[in-house]
Amino acid sequence: AALVESGGGSVQAGGSLRLSCVISGYFLHGYSSYCLGWVRQAPGSEREGVAIIAHDDTTNYADSVKGRFRISQDSAKNTLYLQMSNLKPEDDGMYYCAARFMEEGPCDSDDVLENIALFHAWGQGTQVTVAS
Repeated sequence: AALVESGGGSVQAGGSLRLSCVISGYFLHGYSSYCLGWVRQAPGSEREGVAIIAHDDTTNYADSVKGRFRISQDSAKNTLYLQMSNLKPEDDGMYYCAARFMEEGPCDSDDVLENIALFHAWGQGTQVTVAS
């Protein structure tokens, strides 16, 4: 089972990038619910939740990216996306794909955004560099 990110790179401020995460080895629809998300870590900083999408397509975003980032999923392809627009230098960092699976009950995307330790599985990350 693995989460594999791609799509990172270097862009100028104001530019756009689209990150992808292919989730393999997990049968998402075999769970009661799940949350998928993007977490980033800037140099010298702790990891922070950026965007979460639940099994029912409910989404939540960190305040710093609202209106600029959009998370989506293609369940047929087991793929998670993060469309990032109007990138700023403070968006610099390693971006990780992560997943939380629920055997029972719903996955609360608010809770997961605030507490990324709730994620069960992580990818290796893809680097995003934004030049000012």
